[in-house]
Amino acid sequence: MRIEPILTEAQRTPVELPLLSEVFAPFREAPSDRPFVVAQIGQSLDGRIATVSGDSRDISGPAALDHLHRLRAHVDAVVVGAGTIAADDPQLTVRRVEGLNPARVAIDPRGRLDARGRWLHEDGARCLLVSAAPRTANARAELVSLAAREGVIAPAAIVEALFARGLRRILIEGGARTIAAFVEARCLDRLHALVAPVIIGSGRAALELAPIERLNAALRPRTRAYVLEGGDVLFDCDLSAYRQYLG
Repeated sequence: MRIEPILTEAQRTPVELPLLSEVFAPFREAPSDRPFVVAQIGQSLDGRIATVSGDSRDISGPAALDHLHRLRAHVDAVVVGAGTIAADDPQLTVRRVEGLNPARVAIDPRGRLDARGRWLHEDGARCLLVSAAPRTANARAELVSLAAREGVIAPAAIVEALFARGLRRILIEGGARTIAAFVEARCLDRLHALVAPVIIGSGRAALELAPIERLNAALRPRTRAYVLEGGDVLFDCDLSAYRQYLG
């Protein structure tokens, strides 16, 4: 697909995303009869999300973090894998911008998570646990029981189950393996990649997808880019042409 020019004249200096209504227009205009799924990933210039030791806290700048919270405020549910819950203990709330907290969803095929973690904070937002385990130790979260194959629950099944529970606009926030699974399953309408002006050199890759032999098999989404305050760049990638819709 054609890639639009990365920067227009109005985008050559840092901009405030609230002024760029086009970024969130797809969220507002998404049809009500099917899910709308967006993934977000923050990475370095050389495609890393963490150092070899796992340190990732200061890759994204303040404006990029604001955008992440603004994404949360525009969706019905934010989804992360059990590994992200265990490693980072995220809150998954809207704190840096105005907006309501979305439902918080953890993908936990083997039932490894217990009833602890900030994602379970009782603030009025729903908490859902997607699992293939026959039992869980988590009474706080709504259990969404789905079958797993080789320890993996199909992304399409997760999207379908959340949509059936009234969660139409869905943000896949992490970790990298979870986002890669949704990319490969063609379950994304959009990908927001936030690239920070930092070079790490080695460490954990942002996306690890199945290898391809020729570039004509690569995904080439229609893409626009926005320079944020501090130098982070938002790449807003439209993956709807590759999306395999349910039903």
